[in-house]
Amino acid sequence: MTAPTTATTMREQFVRTTTEALDTDPRVAVVLAEISADRFEDAAQRHPRRVLNVGIREQAMVGVGGGLALTGLRPVVHSITPFLVERPFEQLKLDLSHQGVGAIVVSTGASYDYPTAGRTHMAPGDVALIDTLPGWTVHVPGHPAEVDALLRSALPGDEPVYLRLSERVNAEPLVTGPGWHTVRSGSRAVVLAVGPMLDPVLTATAALDVTVLYTATIRPFDATGLRAAVRAASPDVVLVEPYLRGTSTHEVNDALADVAHRTLALGVRRDQELRAYGTADEHEAAHGLGPTAIAESIRDFLDGAAR
Repeated sequence: MTAPTTATTMREQFVRTTTEALDTDPRVAVVLAEISADRFEDAAQRHPRRVLNVGIREQAMVGVGGGLALTGLRPVVHSITPFLVERPFEQLKLDLSHQGVGAIVVSTGASYDYPTAGRTHMAPGDVALIDTLPGWTVHVPGHPAEVDALLRSALPGDEPVYLRLSERVNAEPLVTGPGWHTVRSGSRAVVLAVGPMLDPVLTATAALDVTVLYTATIRPFDATGLRAAVRAASPDVVLVEPYLRGTSTHEVNDALADVAHRTLALGVRRDQELRAYGTADEHEAAHGLGPTAIAESIRDFLDGAAR
């Protein structure tokens, strides 16, 4: 295996790592529905039977992936988030989960990376939808180098994996494995930062006495790591996710079922739909996911505990 070359974006790294896997592992196949087909043109010429573009037919894309998995191949199925998770959700449920086979389902666009394309290209509820299917691993990397590591770890397996790519990135990679990783220690709360939310969380909590944990793998949820952090700090937990607010609240509450605790969930708001296209930064601000807004939310949460 050659040493990975870190790309500028997560999507570029996904293409590089997957292309190398196509060249070295005869089990790997790629299924596309036009999106990123241009990025796999050279690989398709070398491996025409294992790089398949079904056209703008997302349900067929997932169904073909399920069929390839039934033959023993390791399919990598890829598109923009709503076209991969929301539109063909029935096929994810039936052609993969119900059949008991796996694929690596790789999205790009995250919650609102492509705002100029409008609501059709936004899917903040993707992880919540995947969460209704049993046995899925969900990776939410925060850096292109993490994409490389997580994808390489998933390719040899057979289980269903969702890899969520974003153009929102942290300055440096961190993840060396699954579970929560301690980035900063404090005593007043445990702040859980998922994927690209780490840098905003670190900025927001720079002057706060809190523990910050980071993960790029949110399913399976590391209940043991959270319990250990709570024992060392505080039972107050702040969950900061780059998708629908509260998606992992049930996991936090299950992990701390025997511990009196409070949970504050931050993420894409559930109480309104933003109808103006705007920019990704404007969407981030509107959802309260910028460093200043995160800091204010955490301070209010901690002040409430002190009253």
